[in-house]
Order: sequence, then C-alpha cells, then structure tokens
Amino acid sequence: MAIELGGLQTTLAAAAGDDPALHADLHQAFADSLAGHIDLMRRARCDGNWQVAAMRVKGLATSFHANQLAALADDALDGAPGDPVALRRLQEFLREFVESDN
Repeated sequence: MAIELGGLQTTLAAAAGDDPALHADLHQAFADSLAGHIDLMRRARCDGNWQVAAMRVKGLATSFHANQLAALADDALDGAPGDPVALRRLQEFLREFVESDN
C-alpha cells in the first residue's frame, strides 16, 4: 500500500521548524503513539475497546492531518474487534511512515 503523507509531513515540518532533532522526535512520538493504539486494537476483545482504540487512531490522524490514516480508522470503526484487514492496513501505514524518515 502506498501511503499519502503530504499533510502529515507538512504538519510535522511546521511544528519542528528548522530543528531536525525536534522533527525526528515528533516523527518518533507519532509512530510510538500509533503503534500503541494499534496494539490496543489488536488486543481488543469487545466492541467497546475496539471502538475506543480506533477513535484514538482517528484522533491522532486528524490532529496531524493524516487523512489516509483517518480513513483507515473509519474503516476499522466499521469493522469488528480484531478485524485482520483493518489491523494489517494500519500496521502497513505505520511501517511506511517509519520508513519515510530513513
């Protein structure tokens, strides 16, 4: 899956300004937060826990203008707890985001 990072990268760049260390820290913080939310989704065994974790992903996405991630969160909200397709797509987004900073 090719991810679109335009809005997300623009938001990170605007927040970090000309400070590459701050940019790296923000990039890592976003990745860590997303990874934690995906882990919560993976461990969710009921609709409520799945919904809360997916809403956290959506909140993170909208805060950073990551429209594609927000759409993936919406897809997860429409699914059932443990939906393997939703989890795989979220994990793929995370992987590509992490690799984009290398």
